[in-house]
Amino acid sequence: MTVLKTLFKNQRFSSRNISVAAILFAAALYAWWFSIVTIDTHRGLGTSAYDLGLYDQGVWLLSRFKAPFVTLMGRNMFGDHASLILILLAPLYWLFPGSETLLVVQSIAIAAGSIPLYLYARRRLNNDWLAVMAGMCWLLHPAVSGSNFENFHPDSMLGLFVPLALYAALESKWRLYIFSVILCALVKEDVVLVLVPLGIWVALRRNRRIGYATIAASVIATLVGMFVLMRSLIGVPTRNGWRIPFGGFGGFIKKSLTDPSTVLEYLSSEGRLFYIWQMVAPVGVLFVLMPDLALVSGLVLLGNIVSTFWYQFHIGYHYSLIAVPALIFGSVYAIGRVSKRSRILLCGAMLICSMTTAVIWGSYGFSRQPQYHWPASHPVAVAARDIMKDVPDDAVISVYHSLAPHLAHREKIYMFPNPFRVVLYGVDISLEGSRLPESELVEFVLLPSQRDAEMTKDWNSVSGSFELVRANEAFELYGRSGG
Repeated sequence: MTVLKTLFKNQRFSSRNISVAAILFAAALYAWWFSIVTIDTHRGLGTSAYDLGLYDQGVWLLSRFKAPFVTLMGRNMFGDHASLILILLAPLYWLFPGSETLLVVQSIAIAAGSIPLYLYARRRLNNDWLAVMAGMCWLLHPAVSGSNFENFHPDSMLGLFVPLALYAALESKWRLYIFSVILCALVKEDVVLVLVPLGIWVALRRNRRIGYATIAASVIATLVGMFVLMRSLIGVPTRNGWRIPFGGFGGFIKKSLTDPSTVLEYLSSEGRLFYIWQMVAPVGVLFVLMPDLALVSGLVLLGNIVSTFWYQFHIGYHYSLIAVPALIFGSVYAIGRVSKRSRILLCGAMLICSMTTAVIWGSYGFSRQPQYHWPASHPVAVAARDIMKDVPDDAVISVYHSLAPHLAHREKIYMFPNPFRVVLYGVDISLEGSRLPESELVEFVLLPSQRDAEMTKDWNSVSGSFELVRANEAFELYGRSGG
């Protein structure tokens, strides 16, 4: 009997080790593949000033101990969003400066989100391999892969921090929980939409004092981020109030009370309800068996479908990532209440749903509509790298948007037609379309040889002050003329 018990324990130990290796391998494979593909996309000119270039310039400035005033968007990086977590990335630029660093960090952070999910599922389901399946569901969710392909956003850090906070809350590991919540709060001011519901859940299900503290701390962090940090840098607490329909928050509430049919019609327009289906279908909607934990994502999903901003209610963009952890944790939490045999069936069903939706809506190589991009070897990308060598490192430049992430390590770089004609720049809307004084400081302009009518018009209006320095089959570099 003693030998049998020993063999059984050894077998369980072996199974545990193999399952740990399996989830680590899956996470590593995800991080490696997305790092390779997103770097290749970047080198193939598939990234842009918005959003990779602006973060690259901002983090580079921080790494040089300079204020992160990002000239690609005309405002301080921390005025755009209170993403103080980016300060922690600056030291990486001492060793590996470049947009590629941000893309690799993003892939690793998102992939690592599967680890706390595995750890929780292993205990909740009392099965190592069901835990691996749960972790795979995270890696396969279409909103996760979509976020990974959308240039770079500090929100990607929430792909690790929110799962960590959920795991710590569920396991009552309060030091880890507090650390994770602090990290979440450093990522972005609107993370309050998930931290407040999480605090409510903790207060009701785990620890009332810590739950209330979470609510208070997250609200305070958001108010400080918006009304102290952001307003001090850009003059207003947020530039995104226009995303709330019917005249803002107050108008939306009033409309909901006085004309609910119009609000319901709005919420069902432009595929918003289908977006909700896309978010919950990968987990088979299994969280309905015990929905309270999954409801932590409720405010985020509601905010996304209420928004007038098209990107927020489409699954391929970073706005959806923050809602995924509670949906998957909530599903595992719910599955844990059924019998052991039923857990196997439900976890199998959830994995099948995840695999199916990954094929239909995901951004993987095996997906039905994978992300298309030029490879780094594309002739236009090769031509871009060739001509960018002639741009002086310290010059003030205005460049085509897809070249900006490759030239952003300087104090002054503009996304053409800025600063000659203001487009998506600064905080003063009244300046849109005007010419900024900074236009006289621009030393070089780098544009594609083939230009659309609008770009041609913009260039013709200023070309008299510049002369051709060099041209190749795809791009033209102009320098300010002596006269």
